Amino acid sequence: MSNVAKGTAVGVDLSDAAFEDLVAEMIRRLGDDPTRPGMLKTPERVAESMRFLTKGYGERPTEVLGDALFEESHQNMVVVKDIELYSLCEHHLLPFFGKAHVAYIPNGQIVGLSKVARLVEVFARRFQVQERLTDQIAQALWDTTQPQGVGVVIEAYHLCMMMRGVEKQNSKTITSAMRGLFLSDQRTRDEFLRLTTSEHRPL
Repeated sequence: MSNVAKGTAVGVDLSDAAFEDLVAEMIRRLGDDPTRPGMLKTPERVAESMRFLTKGYGERPTEVLGDALFEESHQNMVVVKDIELYSLCEHHLLPFFGKAHVAYIPNGQIVGLSKVARLVEVFARRFQVQERLTDQIAQALWDTTQPQGVGVVIEAYHLCMMMRGVEKQNSKTITSAMRGLFLSDQRTRDEFLRLTTSEHRPL
């Protein structure tokens, strides 16, 4: 019996198989017919969708931020709040989604605000765990802009908890990552957490 038949792909070379064929086989193994009218284009759609949802593997933080750094003497906290994010849990390939709050204290240069959201996308559009995603965003901003401090908070809902397993619909996961002054200065950290966790009236 082959390794595939035993339920494992260890030692099986599928590198020459088309992505669409792999999706069609998955559909068959799950009990449906990929050749029926409603499913005919599903393998193609899934392949295109997955390429988009994991496009972050082909992007680099330095490329996103490199042309958007500007000399500026501003040295107060800059917060970009409520950045929508969508990612895929690497354990079950199910989505998790929510918001990222990113703050930094400049040290001679600022970054274009839209690029902060782009930076979140670079790492969210990969197979992820929320803990690592939070840390990667903070570290990339820290390395690229060399600020006095960086803080990142992510709050997200995980479909691997909501659709399967414990099936808890209202649980939300919150993670944080701090660098520089956000770690060493309690007042800076408290200000950041107050700004990102408190409710504000819509603009």
